[in-house]
Amino acid sequence: MGKYQLAVDVGGTFTDVFIFDEESKKISVTKVSSTPHNPAVGILTGIAQSAVSTKDIHLFSHGTTVGLNALITRRLPKTALVTTKGFRDVAEIRRGTKLDLWDAYADVAPPYIKRRDRFELEERVDYTGKLLTAVDEEEARELARLLKKRGVQSVAICFMNAYTNGVNERKVKEILQEELPEVYICTSSETLPEIFEHERMSTTIVNAVLGPILSTYIRNLTDEMRDKGYEGDVLVLHSGGGVMTSETVPKFAARLASSGIAAGAIASSYIAKLCGYQNAIGLDMGGTSTDISLMYDGDLRITKDWYIEYGYPIGFPSIEILSIGAGGGSLAWIDEGGSLRNGPQSAGADPGPACYMKGGKEPTNTDANVLLGRLNTRLLSGQMTLNKDASRHVISEKIGTPFTLSDEEAANSILKVANANMCDALRLISIRRGYDPRDFALVVFGGAGALHGAYLAKEMEIPTVIVPPYPGITSAMGCLLVDVRHDISKTYLVNAADVTAEQLENEFQAMEEEAAGLLASEGIGGEEMKLVRYLDMRYNGQWRSLEVAMNRPIHSLADALERFHQEHQREFAFSSREQSVEIYGLRVEAIGLVPKPNLPSYEPEGTLEDALTGYRQVYFEEAGGYVATPIYDREQMPVASEFTGPAIVEQLDSTTVIPPGFCVKVDEYKNMILTYGEAK
Repeated sequence: MGKYQLAVDVGGTFTDVFIFDEESKKISVTKVSSTPHNPAVGILTGIAQSAVSTKDIHLFSHGTTVGLNALITRRLPKTALVTTKGFRDVAEIRRGTKLDLWDAYADVAPPYIKRRDRFELEERVDYTGKLLTAVDEEEARELARLLKKRGVQSVAICFMNAYTNGVNERKVKEILQEELPEVYICTSSETLPEIFEHERMSTTIVNAVLGPILSTYIRNLTDEMRDKGYEGDVLVLHSGGGVMTSETVPKFAARLASSGIAAGAIASSYIAKLCGYQNAIGLDMGGTSTDISLMYDGDLRITKDWYIEYGYPIGFPSIEILSIGAGGGSLAWIDEGGSLRNGPQSAGADPGPACYMKGGKEPTNTDANVLLGRLNTRLLSGQMTLNKDASRHVISEKIGTPFTLSDEEAANSILKVANANMCDALRLISIRRGYDPRDFALVVFGGAGALHGAYLAKEMEIPTVIVPPYPGITSAMGCLLVDVRHDISKTYLVNAADVTAEQLENEFQAMEEEAAGLLASEGIGGEEMKLVRYLDMRYNGQWRSLEVAMNRPIHSLADALERFHQEHQREFAFSSREQSVEIYGLRVEAIGLVPKPNLPSYEPEGTLEDALTGYRQVYFEEAGGYVATPIYDREQMPVASEFTGPAIVEQLDSTTVIPPGFCVKVDEYKNMILTYGEAK
């Protein structure tokens, strides 16, 4: 076996490669342009540029935007839906809601499967799982012949109440597989056996439209890696914060709809724990958007209410990530009421900010940072040059002149509005969920996160900011910090007072057998398996439920009920131990442990003066204007260094702004820890 662990984050613009040498404990990073037409090309190019032989790679894990891009662009295989007679239009009726309730002109995106490709069969199972009407085999074979004639490449099967008994779905799948052996087929009872027909049908449809695409992608990538000498599993990050092997990707393709986004959240939680924090908020700010996650008491928040396009939910558990249109390329503009706004519109990579000199005519956050001296005009070790005069021109013309502000005041105002937008998002994921941000550390990363992190923490009264050693590559590193993970769930509606511990134990054991079988099929042995149980619970009469962990084996429900009351109190500021509690569902989290990098700690070498590259005039409003600010090269900054702001820290993949009043300490893992009001 080789000696390298390698992770890749495939983004829309860049493919980031993170390499960990198991023997020397050294970390290296590589950044190459993405290849949207074939993401595997960018991955292999990044590996080639890293000078690591594919034969020497021990573990390979990556996050990909293949599924996300397919859904957004609607470049999907011809897919059909087979459902119960009378339910053909569930996929289009949805819940009848809109993202903006008050916008009468904004329509929800059309379904992924057009009405002419949605078919009905006579069948019926009642709510208890009793078979009332079996599928007519000849009717199903006639449908198969029609699907073949239409050139269908994928089929989603979703019958009503199949979550209680999938016998009719299995029968139709067997018939279609006989008649259409080359077609991808999935059923709702295999994909997501849970109540609520729209959510179950939507998830099954997403699974069906992505199945052929991701199966082809992972098969081709695996073949190319094998040809170049890699002998291990090709692991792919999924939305739930785990990885899947190439063998299980076809079965649960919908889980990769947001592959890669979760990597940053995983990395931020790992870094926070490394620094001694169990509560942390991760802020990943890139060129177009900012993704925010929250870890409480060592666990990332999980949600089942997520989607790529509104109206089409994906019911698999996912790390809860709040995304807003705030990035380095976000545009500053003036609305009809004369107020300064920032985003969500973005200059993107092309034409990009005005300072890129590629045709951008609108001011962006990047232009504001360049004008104020916070960003160097030479980035990526001199590979990229920014034009400060171009930034000044568009900021003066579009913002400064209309508001009669100086260029610096206009640029500072642009950043203050951007920071206010991000603070609003931080409040949504913390205060609105019942968490006090003052009890958290803020982990900032992405290309632009460290430019804004200190100001966000000051506004939110977050006491500590953590800047990882490689902010721009942090998401790629997250792909190496996860285990193989699957979630097995089922609806189980019963009053908690009416079920025994033995009954629940039997249900969980059956689910665990399925979970263990999945892990075993991926080559994971008994000692590497970890099974965790969860109960979805709610007060009788409630619509929404809360998930709590369950003991193995189950001796009593008392502990789970107490945890539910406590969690309900924290989430909603209300609990009632006199109220009857209903169990809504069961879930088993199946974890297959994989090797993870043991990030090295460092001893102090050299002095802070060795990292000082010079001084630059940087504008800080709190200091009254421009200040001669020290510029440090982060690569040369030794651990245990301590200094106070103002300062700018530059590196290949990011720039960190340390405003006046902030104290910085570099820990033994080369994380920069920023605190406010503790300057020595």
